[in-house]
Amino acid sequence: MSATTKCLFPQSRYYGTFTPENLMFNANLQEFSHRVSIICSLEAGGKISPKEAYLQIAELWQQLEISQRNLFT
Repeated sequence: MSATTKCLFPQSRYYGTFTPENLMFNANLQEFSHRVSIICSLEAGGKISPKEAYLQIAELWQQLEISQRNLFT
C-alpha cells in the first residue's frame, strides 16, 4: 500500500480474538465506517441531499449485515 493510500484510507489494526471471520468482519466494518464518513461529508457540503445520504448509508448497512450473516453462520 502506498503512502498516499495509507493517508487517505487509514486502517486500524485488529486487536480482538483472531479468527479469519473476525478479521474479515473488522475490515468490512472499517470500510463501512470510511464510506459513511465520505457520505456524511458529501451531505454536509451540499453535494448530496440528506435523503440520498440516508439511502446510501442504509444500503451500506444492509451490505454489512449480509456480510456479518455470511461470515458467522
